Amino acid sequence: MSKVVENATAAIRDIQDGATIMLGGFGLCGIPENCITALVSQGTKNLTCISNNAGVDNFGIGLLLQTKQVKKMISSYVGENAEFERQLLSGELEVELIPQGTLATRCMASGYGMPVIYTPAGVGTEVAIGKEVRNFNGKEYLMEYAFDADYAIVKAWKGDTDGNLIFKATARNFNPLMAMAGKITIAEVEELVPAGALDPNYIHTPGIYVHRIFQGINYEKRIEQKTIRK
Repeated sequence: MSKVVENATAAIRDIQDGATIMLGGFGLCGIPENCITALVSQGTKNLTCISNNAGVDNFGIGLLLQTKQVKKMISSYVGENAEFERQLLSGELEVELIPQGTLATRCMASGYGMPVIYTPAGVGTEVAIGKEVRNFNGKEYLMEYAFDADYAIVKAWKGDTDGNLIFKATARNFNPLMAMAGKITIAEVEELVPAGALDPNYIHTPGIYVHRIFQGINYEKRIEQKTIRK
């Protein structure tokens, strides 16, 4: 069965209200822009979004927050989004803040089929409230569950029609981990090539993890915080 779909609208067509989705990227780098825009147009509501960050007010996941389509955010860094802050403080949005390494490892554990991980991050803090703590060799570790996501939506630099993906630079931070972890993984790519055209030595995500793939359009590639010399 072909994994190639026409566009983002076709790729996300069956994402229902209340779904849990992983959204790849780091800051505004390597985010699935086309699929986010398609979700806004489709109007899918009550989403639980697992993402390193929450975008900015008018870009990325920030677009879904503006239209009140997100019920819960599970994130690590959320500091650039005023609408996110407003919804959090008003009680409109559920938020689970997770240390960045823990977020990444919970994604990885899901892809590896591991039910839980043990991490020293968060022990003795509010992060540990209500969670199991175990002692290994005299050191305490917090038990964290692997994520259970209905969909993983990622963005790659190049991909082929079999779903093999190559990520570029910082976009490798969360995209490959999430691509392994969704029950259904959707990949949008800047360049889609025939199967066999990619050098196997440079493939970051094997196509076996990817269920749908399409070539995206009109990528903005914004810079979240631009610092330059005078």
